[in-house]
Amino acid sequence: MSHDTEKAKLDLDVLESKRSQVSGSVDEYDEDEAKKIIWQIDRRLVTTVGIMYCISLMDRTNLSAAAIAGMNAELMLVGERYSIVTLVFFITYIVFQPPSTVIVRKIGPRIHLSFITFGWGAVMIGFGFAPSFEVLTALRVILGIFEAGFFPSCIYLLSTWYTRYEVGRRFSVFYLLGCVASACSGILAFGLMHLDGRANLSGWRWIFIVEGMITALLGIAGYWLLVDFPDSTRKSWRFLNDSQRAWVVRRVNADRGDAAVPKFDLGRFMGAGRDLKVWAYALIGFTSTSITYSLAYFLPIILHENLGFDVGASQCLVAPPYAFAGIYMYGMGWLGDHYRLRGPIIIANMIVCLIGLPILGWHSDSKVRYFGAFLVTAGANANIPASIAYQANNIRGQWKRAFTSATWVGFGGIGGIAGSLVFRSQDAPTGYKPGLYACIAFCLFTIVLVCLCDTAFYFDNKKADRGEKELETSEEDYQPGFRYTY
Repeated sequence: MSHDTEKAKLDLDVLESKRSQVSGSVDEYDEDEAKKIIWQIDRRLVTTVGIMYCISLMDRTNLSAAAIAGMNAELMLVGERYSIVTLVFFITYIVFQPPSTVIVRKIGPRIHLSFITFGWGAVMIGFGFAPSFEVLTALRVILGIFEAGFFPSCIYLLSTWYTRYEVGRRFSVFYLLGCVASACSGILAFGLMHLDGRANLSGWRWIFIVEGMITALLGIAGYWLLVDFPDSTRKSWRFLNDSQRAWVVRRVNADRGDAAVPKFDLGRFMGAGRDLKVWAYALIGFTSTSITYSLAYFLPIILHENLGFDVGASQCLVAPPYAFAGIYMYGMGWLGDHYRLRGPIIIANMIVCLIGLPILGWHSDSKVRYFGAFLVTAGANANIPASIAYQANNIRGQWKRAFTSATWVGFGGIGGIAGSLVFRSQDAPTGYKPGLYACIAFCLFTIVLVCLCDTAFYFDNKKADRGEKELETSEEDYQPGFRYTY
């Protein structure tokens, strides 16, 4: 007993010693100077990756806009063909994700992210000239290869620049810009489809061509606008100086003790998979993205075929729910950071979904059902940054962080497959009820997972407080005193 007490006291002494050493270097800048540095990071990093993700989502979800603008009829996407076109993207998207966080560390975000963005922009242009279902399907497979590395690399990059209770809002802003894309994509598609007949091309083809050109140009700009990891010796164009970057590294290290990047070791990287929590985070990613992708691919179709709105109205009416989702998402991100909460935020989002889904599916008035789309879109999309912040707060170690980001996004890709199959064309006469039941099941499963994780966190934190164990000790030079956030 006395030995355990002495050990706990020794660990506390080491922790206090490390904290005091770090705090002096973290206080190198006064409060105003520190805020200016953080604002500069926000303005450059979060805005750039957010806009690039905005284009990514726009490119990924414009398929539904093209479908009701004539693509399905011209390419004869009858029966299960539309679902196949949406699904095949996720095969390569999932397969090529795990190595992406290793590659982005090796060659840097500026080269990696700008190259793949330019690549998928070129593929999108190719969509506009697809002569058949087979060619369109092949292009979707190639698109999955290019887009696979984007989201996990961005999540990993963002998490290295901020402390644990700053990432919630940053992830929300990052994903909020994606919601802006989803809101605007329908309106933009509605405008572009009026180019029908120009250069002897159908209106739906111009949706892909114009948006693909925007993506490719943004990929080129990304080479200069993107920034590297804070600990990297590679230079970023007109960004923080070496002293400011070193301050960021010390600040992150003081928060969670994993700013230093050990040499890549495949065993250590894959060893993160032995932690069951990593797979719980991934399953939460799966359930959340299953709902968001099903909305992205089928909401315009549901509005048109099920709620009775015409083609133009269906494309434009996608915008308000996503605009509302952006506001709601940022508010929940602020609450999570301010009160240092993660699990309850996810549960609240799922409850909002559970309220909206029955309204969307079963109310007799189409206007009230459209209101249900607001709630489902807000709750589901807000859960993406919330669940990312949940896993980012509760892991430690650079390579474990990289592995966890890759598995979260990989399972998110599997959610994309599920989302592309949830609302089947043969279920249209029933009001897509089977798809709605599936979404309700996803919500309930997410709540169960979070409750299990938070319960485990609570008891582990109590043990750590009593000096009985140290948490997240996978790295050799771990910093004592880590606590889970629930």
